[in-house]
Amino acid sequence: MFAHIREDIRSVFHRDPAARNSFEVLLTYPGLHALLFHRLAHGCWKVGLKLLARLISAFSRWMTGVEIHPGATIGRRFFIDHGMGVVIGETAEIGDDVTLYHGVTLGGTTWNKGKRHPTLGDGVVVGAGAKVLGPITLGAGSKVGSNSVVTRDVPEGATVVGIPGRVIRQPETDKERAREEMAKKIGFEAYGMASDMPDPVAQAIHLLLDHMHAVDTKIDRMCQSLSDQGIRSCDEKLPQLNDEDFDTVRQEGE
Repeated sequence: MFAHIREDIRSVFHRDPAARNSFEVLLTYPGLHALLFHRLAHGCWKVGLKLLARLISAFSRWMTGVEIHPGATIGRRFFIDHGMGVVIGETAEIGDDVTLYHGVTLGGTTWNKGKRHPTLGDGVVVGAGAKVLGPITLGAGSKVGSNSVVTRDVPEGATVVGIPGRVIRQPETDKERAREEMAKKIGFEAYGMASDMPDPVAQAIHLLLDHMHAVDTKIDRMCQSLSDQGIRSCDEKLPQLNDEDFDTVRQEGE
């Protein structure tokens, strides 16, 4: 149990640059509190103590603003950022390393019993305010943009935006792949924001990413040429890029 808690705390540091230390995370992160309460409620649910499970779930909702049905199945290193307004239904299934932002709903579209809530594969990111509805499957590594409404299956690695949600094509050209790699390098993936979104800010960032990639490539070639001539002036490492340096970009994703 304690190993799982430590793992959950480490996952917060991997996905939230605002996290400063483990003690602060344990005391002040409602998403982590909701997850710990859910693990307790889910254990009670599985052994037949369903009223107790629902009471724990209700208390968790009151304390954290996150509503997770005790019947929902959640994998490892699950992270809810901010927490408020997240709703996860009874038959939802969530894989490992999944991230949900505030206001996300994993809901049902029918009153019939049986599987009626979504299944999220490993590494899925769901942006703030998004609604994923019905017994659909979001493939591993897929992303849902903020405020999207998704009612159909999403392929692995795809990005969905809009109402109703539509799948945005995957990078096909070398330029698009290079742009995506540079975006990952600087940590630009806030709120499930897609690189193809028709947004002027995103388009401006595209140009910056293209320029940064071109500069990186040119510097690498220059350093290699100098190294071939025995000049070691390129041995000095470049300054490290930190997540907090891109907080403004992350706020644009909201």
